[in-house]
Amino acid sequence: MLGSGHSFNRMADTDGDLISLADLPRIVEIAPDRRSVRVDGGIRYGELAVRLHEEGLALRNMASLPHISVAGAVATATHGSGVRNANLATTVSSLELIDGTGRPVTLTRKDPDLLGAVVGLGAPGIVTALTLDVVPTFELRQYVYDTVPRASIEASLPEMLADGYSVSLFTDWTSLDANMGWLKRASQLEGEWFGAHRADGPRHPVPGMPPANSTDQSGEMGPWHTRLPHFRMEFTPSAGAELQSEWHVAAGDALAALDAVAAVRERVAPVLQVCEVRAIAADELWLSPNYHRDSVALHFTWIADTDAVMPVVAEVEERLAPLHPRPHWGKVFTTGPATLAAEYAKFGDFRELVSRYDPAGTFRNPWLDMVLGGVQ
Repeated sequence: MLGSGHSFNRMADTDGDLISLADLPRIVEIAPDRRSVRVDGGIRYGELAVRLHEEGLALRNMASLPHISVAGAVATATHGSGVRNANLATTVSSLELIDGTGRPVTLTRKDPDLLGAVVGLGAPGIVTALTLDVVPTFELRQYVYDTVPRASIEASLPEMLADGYSVSLFTDWTSLDANMGWLKRASQLEGEWFGAHRADGPRHPVPGMPPANSTDQSGEMGPWHTRLPHFRMEFTPSAGAELQSEWHVAAGDALAALDAVAAVRERVAPVLQVCEVRAIAADELWLSPNYHRDSVALHFTWIADTDAVMPVVAEVEERLAPLHPRPHWGKVFTTGPATLAAEYAKFGDFRELVSRYDPAGTFRNPWLDMVLGGVQ
């Protein structure tokens, strides 16, 4: 299965057939109580967000890119940011899929399998529709601050990441300071922010890139879907050719994780475009990197040079290993299957779930074989 193609490993690679749901008829069915919406498996967050806002509704959170598909983001536990915001998959109250035997299956929150199937890595079957929790529409402001001092990060990182509905720090690791702090919040900000000064104009997350693609940073109130993503729906996102990695650690280990990367920043910086640091709340989803722990994610956008990047990825993983990092499923990592399995208390249950929903391995590929091989 393919979502919007925003994965950087071999998750969706196969020697057989690929299936895309991009051309499915759009479904946006708002429940009578206006607390949920049923959508098709091909819809993207940007499309859905506009429709919801027109109806006076909203999603609790969005990822940096509104261009990614809902089903693909959910299957990989993709997230936005915020200490009180869990990843996007936690809003799924119902999942409709075609399993490996061709059987249509609908799972709701009354079904124990839902917690395993939501972040399913494409393994249980083809997700044709999902039902998501929604809330009344809301507005936020976005602010960007330049050069967040390392001393402030050391002294106040938890407070920084909690100082808004969604907060991100960006660094290129050429120094120990963060290049920028991006804050999405309802209340106004005046003066400095933890020793950082307000940016004198719009910024792109990647230093030196033109900011035209970025969402409004004026500090003016605007609809949730125009502030929560970093990038505008109508523009090409991100920096173009790149690789990405991301590791989630327990929130209490965030500063230790930054120290671990800082120790090898001379190796990291030459192959890095930008690194983003943000918080995600804990959840109950079996294969979520945030399962049962409030987390901080370190996201790396690398240059598009696999030979140069992969040794650095391995070195970062080695430095982070004592902190039990959980990699984002759709990014580049070198963690072995046994280590992956050990990080998830319900991994054995997930493997058994996959064997029931796809007994013949219809949706398996070498990448899934590697991941699911972590438990014998």
